[in-house]
Amino acid sequence: MAGTRTGARPTGTATHGAGMPAGSSVRPTAKRPTGATVGPRGFTMIEMLITVATIAILVSVALPSYSSVMLRLNRNAGERFMLDIANKQEQVILDLRAFTATIGSGGLGLAPTGDVAANYTFAVALTGNDCLGSSLSGPGYVITATAIGKQASDGNLCLDSRNNRTPTSKWGS
Repeated sequence: MAGTRTGARPTGTATHGAGMPAGSSVRPTAKRPTGATVGPRGFTMIEMLITVATIAILVSVALPSYSSVMLRLNRNAGERFMLDIANKQEQVILDLRAFTATIGSGGLGLAPTGDVAANYTFAVALTGNDCLGSSLSGPGYVITATAIGKQASDGNLCLDSRNNRTPTSKWGS
């Protein structure tokens, strides 16, 4: 076949369907229907790294907020227990004409719940100074909640019979 170009089809050759010579054993590939899957496909390493990095960023932002919320909730629970002690003290002074320094049985009959006891130790003093540092005169009491464990970073609380509450920035927040 002199004079034909390389790669050109000889003239007079019949083709079928996809432009292949009639005698060719190679068949054209059929198109896949849309939505057909090739097989199971996993995640690439880049996708995994992006996912892990995103989770790490979210945790680093959320964890400090969660910690501060937990400190505030624990403080509020401690304050509520201190107010329960103060209310009970007011009942005792009416009944017995004296305050008591005993929080548990034989005194006020109160006990902190497990989560409150895990964060604070409570004490009642009948003499000494009030929460502001002034001397207690006459019948009075001072309730102190000493923060322990993770709550120690939040600080201690004080409530006295004159309704002084320190630190004032912590109460009711």
